[in-house]
Amino acid sequence: MAEELFLPENGNKTELYESILPQIKGLTSIETDLIANLSNTCAVLKETFNHLWIGFYLVKNDELVLGPFQGPIACTRIKKGKGVCGTTWADAKTYVVEDVEAFPGHIACSSASKSEIVAPVIVNDEVVAVLDIDSDQLSTFDAIDQKYIEELCSYLASKWS
Repeated sequence: MAEELFLPENGNKTELYESILPQIKGLTSIETDLIANLSNTCAVLKETFNHLWIGFYLVKNDELVLGPFQGPIACTRIKKGKGVCGTTWADAKTYVVEDVEAFPGHIACSSASKSEIVAPVIVNDEVVAVLDIDSDQLSTFDAIDQKYIEELCSYLASKWS
């Protein structure tokens, strides 16, 4: 198993994603444990981009429950339709939020969070989790992030068990 990431020197955002996605697939291709795979995925994203918070919330009954993450202490449970994560779950679509303070009903798990992207992991037409990435800078995330994060979530959905 790989013990370090190989990243392009001075790579732009696209180059970084193009570099890490195959590495995440390599890390998770043989491992069958979901938590181990989600944990390593968070670690790769954190090491590559050093965003404030990166983690998964898993659908458990009628709420999202905190799963593997990297970053400061986080909210542990989120109701469907509440905040960016709960809205992503309810709508089964990715949200790119330039300014979290402007998002109706935003849940402030960390006052340092300024912008956010949340993408659903969808298995058999059901959202089973969301991948939440927070930045301490405004307008951090864009269409490039959305493209690659959605690709990552689609891959993870194929590994879900």
